[in-house]
Amino acid sequence: MSRNVNMGYVVFLSVVAAIGGILFGYDTAVISGTTEIVKAQFGLSTGLEGWFVGCALIGSILGVVVAGMLSDFLGRKKTMLIAALMFSISAIGCAASANFTQLVVYRMIGGFGIGVVSIVSPIYISEVAVAEKRGTLVSLYQLAITVGFLVAYLANYLVLRNADLSLADASLAERESQGLFTRMWGSEYWRGMLGLETIPDLLFLLVIFFIPESPRWLIVKGRDSEARSILQRIYCTPGETETQMALTRASIAGEVKSEWKTLLEPGIRTAVIVGSCIAILGQFMGVNAVLYYGPKIFQDAGLSGEGSMFSTVLVGVVNMLTTVIALLIIDKVGRKQLVWWGVGGMIFCLLCIGTWFAVGTMPTWFLLTFFLLYVFCTAISISAVVFVLLSEMYPNRVRGLAMSVAGLALWVGTYLIGQLTPWMLENLTPAGTFFLFAFCCLPYLYIMWKYIPETTGKTLEEIEAYWKK
Repeated sequence: MSRNVNMGYVVFLSVVAAIGGILFGYDTAVISGTTEIVKAQFGLSTGLEGWFVGCALIGSILGVVVAGMLSDFLGRKKTMLIAALMFSISAIGCAASANFTQLVVYRMIGGFGIGVVSIVSPIYISEVAVAEKRGTLVSLYQLAITVGFLVAYLANYLVLRNADLSLADASLAERESQGLFTRMWGSEYWRGMLGLETIPDLLFLLVIFFIPESPRWLIVKGRDSEARSILQRIYCTPGETETQMALTRASIAGEVKSEWKTLLEPGIRTAVIVGSCIAILGQFMGVNAVLYYGPKIFQDAGLSGEGSMFSTVLVGVVNMLTTVIALLIIDKVGRKQLVWWGVGGMIFCLLCIGTWFAVGTMPTWFLLTFFLLYVFCTAISISAVVFVLLSEMYPNRVRGLAMSVAGLALWVGTYLIGQLTPWMLENLTPAGTFFLFAFCCLPYLYIMWKYIPETTGKTLEEIEAYWKK
């Protein structure tokens, strides 16, 4: 790598953008600690419980749809600011919601922020990163998401542990007379869990003002002098700065506008279908059910409320640490090898968890052990591989459109699993639910074996040639 690169500045820009991933993770995982008390307080049916979890994902889908257009029109920085504002509105609104309808609306606003930041933060990092470190720096965003999961689980655990639960049996009139602050940390502690997102969000809002706009976006908009001043802070010599300006202009000039009909071409059509299948199937292998409903599942297993929350914290710790391992080995071991071993381990763990619920007389440590092992297998395989694989497997000229289709499939799958898991736990029983998750792993493995090429070490041109065959 060139010695003329100010890596400290590049890392700072990347870390700031990656904070959006922490908010993504927090907003996604915090819901796990609130479902039971919200269900009890508002008298929710099983279907409405699923809607409470899944409504944010409707907002996420909308955010994903408009994120590209917003960032192209307003710029990456302003779009990240919009996402940060959405998180703030959501956190404060959820904490102060007067009824279930308001709670759903504010959850959808937060979901919109998730969808926007999931597109814009990685784009910003990729556009400010130097080529030699782009993969590592972009992967900071995935790591930040797992940090957000862990922070949410810790927040849920600490809020529940310190809540004054003696106030929970008070009547509605008595609770309303307590005042919002008292309810947030007592009888309606779910408000505190959701409201605490304001802290990392304010940090994100603050630090965004200390980063510049993406130089690539500025060049696209013809604002070369602004782009040059930013690149001069990244590349410390005028010669290197002008080289990067020229390379960016050449890249922009060489871009070919793709059309939706190109996705129907032979080979490309197969790649799009296969990518969408692994995106949506990955959601039906249990990982998001654990993230959204972990405390509920552990309570069904007989753990106390505090014990179930602490077990979920352990899930978050394993998820984050395993993601670090995956990022270190993914380019050495290979994408498909990680999937083979990881999904194989997931199947074994899911069968063991299902057996625990079916038998009902096995020790609790057995369940927790295989839950944590399942999270390890998931984090080191499908969670780490899917976005890397999808970003590599499509030809350059259709990558944006193909990724949009696959991303939409992923969010639809995430919504469906969030909506259906309470119904499955109630009607299929926990044992049947986990056996179903294990079964859904099989078509995923078949698609990986039959259709997906190993992309590790291959050029994008070689991968494109594979699909043309």
